Amino acid sequence: MKTEGNHIIGYKSKSPDTNIDGFRPINPATQKPVGEITYYSATEKEMDSAMELSSSAFETYKNMSAARRAEFLRAAADEIEAAGDALTQTGTAETGLPAGRLEGERGRTTGQLRLFADYIEQGFYVQAIIDEALPDRTPPRSDLRRMNHPLGPVVVFGASNFPLAFSVAGGDTASALASGCPVVVKAHPAHPGTSEIAARAIMRAAQKTNMPEGVFSMVQGNTHESGAYLVSHPLTCAVGFTGSFAGGKALYDLAQKRPVPIPVYSEMGSSNPVFILPGALAQNKDDIAEKLTGSVNLGAGQFCTNPGLVMLPKGEETDKFAAQLTKNFEAQTGQTMLTEGIHQSYNEGKERLEKHGDYTLLARGNKGDHDLTGEPALFKTEYKKAKKDPDLTKEVFGPSSILITTEQEDEILEFARSLEGHLTVTIHAADEDTPLVHKLLPILQEKAGRIIFNGYPTGVEVCHAMVHGGPYPATTMPSTTSVGTSAIYRFLRPVCYQDIPDQFLPEALRADNPLGIWRLINGEWKK
Repeated sequence: MKTEGNHIIGYKSKSPDTNIDGFRPINPATQKPVGEITYYSATEKEMDSAMELSSSAFETYKNMSAARRAEFLRAAADEIEAAGDALTQTGTAETGLPAGRLEGERGRTTGQLRLFADYIEQGFYVQAIIDEALPDRTPPRSDLRRMNHPLGPVVVFGASNFPLAFSVAGGDTASALASGCPVVVKAHPAHPGTSEIAARAIMRAAQKTNMPEGVFSMVQGNTHESGAYLVSHPLTCAVGFTGSFAGGKALYDLAQKRPVPIPVYSEMGSSNPVFILPGALAQNKDDIAEKLTGSVNLGAGQFCTNPGLVMLPKGEETDKFAAQLTKNFEAQTGQTMLTEGIHQSYNEGKERLEKHGDYTLLARGNKGDHDLTGEPALFKTEYKKAKKDPDLTKEVFGPSSILITTEQEDEILEFARSLEGHLTVTIHAADEDTPLVHKLLPILQEKAGRIIFNGYPTGVEVCHAMVHGGPYPATTMPSTTSVGTSAIYRFLRPVCYQDIPDQFLPEALRADNPLGIWRLINGEWKK
C-alpha cells in the first residue's frame, strides 16, 4: 500500500491544492527524509470542505443506531489490520520506533475500536433516565426523561509519540465516532505517511458500512495556522488533543475566544510523582530501583506517564537505593527520540537542572549512536532546596528523573499538597507505612487522575475503569479521561424531554424500551 501525500476528505483521497508549506517526514535515526513524497498543509478551502462534509454527515450519523456505528468501528479495526506490513514499515521509517512497538500499538488501536463497539451496543452510554409523572403530588411532577446526544463534528489532533494509538485512529477518534460525532483529524507532521494509511483504512470502512460521506476526514498540516483554523472553524463542536502543555493550552485559549466557545480536551502530560515510603524502601529497594529504571527509560522516556519525580526519606537505605539506581542509569543506552523538537526540548530541560545549582547529576547513561539520542539522566536534590524552584514539578519529556529527599514526614505531606495536577501519582509502601499512606491518599486523590500502589505509571490499560486525565495543568478538563470507555462522555451532552408523547421520544426513552437497555426509572435501574 503506497502513500500518495494526499488528504482524505470524505470519500476522496485528494491531492493537495497547493505546493506551499511542503514538508517531508524525517527518520530520526538516520536524519534523512523518508521516501520521495512531499506533503502539504491543507488550504483553508480544503479544511472548509472537510468541516462542511462533517457537518452534513452529522445530521445522519447522530441518528444511526448504535449497532450501525459499532459495525463501522469494527470494520475500521479490520481495515487497519488489513493494512499489514505497509503500516508497520511506514511507521518505523517515519518514527524510528521498532516494528514490535508499532505492532503493539496497532493491537491497542484496533482493540479500543472494538471495545467502543461493544460498549455502545450495550446502550448504557446514553444514560437513559426516566422520572415518571406524579400528577397527584403537590405540586405535580411532569414526566421527565433524559439521555445523552452527540455534540457534533470533532477535530482531533494526532500525537507525536503514538503514531497509531493516539493519532488518526486513536482513542479520541474512536470515542468520538462511537458517540455519534463525525471526526476531522489533523495529522501529525512527524508521521504523515502512517497517518494517510490509517485514514484510508477508516475511509474504506466507512464506505463498506454505508456511513454518510464526511463521517471521517483527515488533513495534513505542518503549520500552527492549520490547527488554529480547524479549532476556530464555526462548524467545529469539540477538540481532542494529546501533546505538549504549550500546544494544548494554546488550542484551549483559542477555543474560548470563539464567538461560540467549545470544549477542548487537551491531555498535556505531567511529571508523575512517585512516593517511596520508608518501609517499602527497606524491603524492596533493589527491585524498585530496577523497575523504576525501566519505567523512566521506556521508549526513550517519551510517555506522558513517565515518572519524573521520586520523593523518598533521607537515610542509609536511600543512599543504597540511589547508588543502585545510579548504576542502573549508567548502564542504560540512550534511544533515538521521535523528533528534533522533542530532543531539543529534552536537552534544554536537562541543562536547566544541571545549571540550577540545587540539583546534583548522579548519573548519565550512554549517549548512543545517533544525533537525536536521548541521554538518560538521574538527578538528586533536597526538598528544602528544591521547593524554592517554581519549575520543580515541570515535566522534562524524556529519560530522566529527579530524586527528592527529605528528613521529615511532614515535608512528604507538604510536597504532596504543593503538587499541581498530574496524570498519575504512585505510592510504594509496606505494611509499616500504613499510617502515612492514610495521610497521603486523601491529598493525592485531589492531584491526579490515577493513583498507583506498588507499581509503575508507564502503561495505560484500555478498559472501562481507566482514567487517563487529571487536574490542570495535566489536562484542560479534569472531569474527563482520554483513555477507556468513559472517554465517550467528552463528546456527549444530556437532553431532557418533558411531557413529550411516547411516539415522539427517542427509542431509548420510550415506554416499551425497544432497545432493551438498562434505564434508571424512578431511581431504580431496570431493563
